[in-house]
Amino acid sequence: MDKPATNARQALTSKHQRAWRRVGWLTGLALATLSPLHAATMDPAVLPQVQAATFEVVIPKPGKDPLTYEKPLPLDQLPYQERTDKYYSVGTAFAIGENRYVTAGHVIAIGIDSLMGEPALRDASGHVYAIDKITRYSLHEDFVEFTLKDPPKVAPLAVNTQPEMNEVVYAVGNALGTGIVIRDGLYTSQTPEEQDGRWKWLRFSAAASPGNSGGPLLDKDGKVVGVVVMKSPDENLNYALPIDLVLKAPANLGEIDTRESYQLDVIEEKHTGAFKAQFPLPKSFADFSATYQKLHNADVDQKLHDLLTENAATLFPHGAGSSRLLHSNSNLNAFPTLLHRNSNGDWTIATANESKAVLPRNGYLSRAVVGQQMMFHLRKPDDVTSKQLYADSKLFMDLALKAAPLQRRVGAEQVKITSLGKPSLERDYTDAYQRRWQIREWPMAYNNGLLIAFLLPVPDGYAAVVRITNNRTEHEDMADLTQLANFVYLSYSGTLAQWKEFLANTDLLPSVLSDIAIRFNYGDDFKYQSKRIGFAYTPSLQKIDADSQLVLGMSYFQDRGKTIWDVSKVEVRSNVENAERVTVGRHVAPSDDLDDSFRNHWGKIVNRSHPDDGVPYSENDMTYIGAVGGTQASADIKPEVLYTAFYGVDGPRPEEAMKGKLNLLLEKLQVNEH
Repeated sequence: MDKPATNARQALTSKHQRAWRRVGWLTGLALATLSPLHAATMDPAVLPQVQAATFEVVIPKPGKDPLTYEKPLPLDQLPYQERTDKYYSVGTAFAIGENRYVTAGHVIAIGIDSLMGEPALRDASGHVYAIDKITRYSLHEDFVEFTLKDPPKVAPLAVNTQPEMNEVVYAVGNALGTGIVIRDGLYTSQTPEEQDGRWKWLRFSAAASPGNSGGPLLDKDGKVVGVVVMKSPDENLNYALPIDLVLKAPANLGEIDTRESYQLDVIEEKHTGAFKAQFPLPKSFADFSATYQKLHNADVDQKLHDLLTENAATLFPHGAGSSRLLHSNSNLNAFPTLLHRNSNGDWTIATANESKAVLPRNGYLSRAVVGQQMMFHLRKPDDVTSKQLYADSKLFMDLALKAAPLQRRVGAEQVKITSLGKPSLERDYTDAYQRRWQIREWPMAYNNGLLIAFLLPVPDGYAAVVRITNNRTEHEDMADLTQLANFVYLSYSGTLAQWKEFLANTDLLPSVLSDIAIRFNYGDDFKYQSKRIGFAYTPSLQKIDADSQLVLGMSYFQDRGKTIWDVSKVEVRSNVENAERVTVGRHVAPSDDLDDSFRNHWGKIVNRSHPDDGVPYSENDMTYIGAVGGTQASADIKPEVLYTAFYGVDGPRPEEAMKGKLNLLLEKLQVNEH
């Protein structure tokens, strides 16, 4: 059984709370055929009719599983019925008229855009009946009425539209998938529905469990008083929709009338609005599913649009809260994370508490949960070329699963998934900053799950943003991730050998790299040239070989009134393990709205104060020397942009040697931006 009605509707229509976990919204529903009814004190003469008129709602298991596992699935651990059943048992339904059946709306919704198949009914003998037409539907009241193809000959349950308070009632349903059971309690009270108080839920104390959803709530005479729709989370006081509302609902009409909220991970604000629509019925389940999904997707798009419009003045890079970030230098971190607006209204870089798992041949995978998604940085193994990796999505996911395994629970065991196979969707996407993403989707049909990955090629492999969801919310997640791509923060890092491979994949490079020339010859020279700066050096300054490490520190900053994503710092190390390095950094004059810390920092650069004064200094077991490149500031020259150049090496070094290194760097430093 799902959560209370509002939450049940949200499971179908609104933003889910997500984290790095496998989608398991069928988890916990055991599989069973109908067993004999277990009654409390109901008149035995009524039981056969109740039994005949009450059904399991089932959904077919996927026919094929494209996933690969570390070992054969230990299906023998599952109960006999569960491992041999061709269906999942997901809820309860009952006959309310001649070829008229009712269940909870959220039960039938499991089949909307499902990877498994259409829901159906199953009787006590195991016979399965396909749904013919959906004839009534209400999202907000959480019920659906439908007909069956070749329906069984059963007497419908009688109804009682005016039950007495404090009388005995019976919750009938497929509790925990163990077959139809009946449990008694009291009709205790009524409570208004949460949104507008348009009706009152029946509250009852009879036990209700997952699988009870959609079953009848009966009075002492076996008449239907309500449709069981939700379980109280903290106490055994559960909810049913009065059957009178089902009977009075407009015939041949689907209705949606709820309020839902939409939120984007990078801001705290939400947009709350109505999801309201009507559509004609009857429809086949396939047409009903397509109609509903189209309406839902349009509502998602509208709410996202409204949220972005409402926050346009303060959404990065707009508004005063963006200034600090637009005037900050790169942190050189190659791990992808998100920009986000904090409680003070300032845009900052989200902290990513990454964990690292080793892959063969110098590969590794770093990962961290940032908001509702998992962020990855994959350093490809040395025996995998960039071209191979970017052209083979299965290869990427197989590597990722080695380091960050997904598991499928079978009985008491968790079995590692070693491959998701080939993705079902592959397309490219260019974000607002002209970064070229590869979008991939992998279905996990065994639990109706879907893995969505936004992959960004980087010199040493991939940066990735990943969500696990289900088909029904795929459109919402795709819209989310498409927007979030614009807020991804990272730098580009790799060895010179990796950069050489990476730069050859011209179709996948961000447009900013088309204006930058990176040239090097191992053991001879290194040159970096952009429209902003250029510098070069030879091994007399620092070693140049295949293992030398180049990092382009990327930042968002203003250029001629437009916010761009470009290089704000370049660092080259003699190799990835060595502390010796050359660093050239961009600095911009602070805007008037920034605090004194920015002005003080800028003043030191303008005045060539320490550490930009050409005097060696020690810090953290390193010796550094740095200076400001370009024109000296004066009363007549007030630069908006300045560049600093630094050389650093581990351990203490003589002053003259350090000055000689700095001079070698400054000799070929060319500043084109002022």
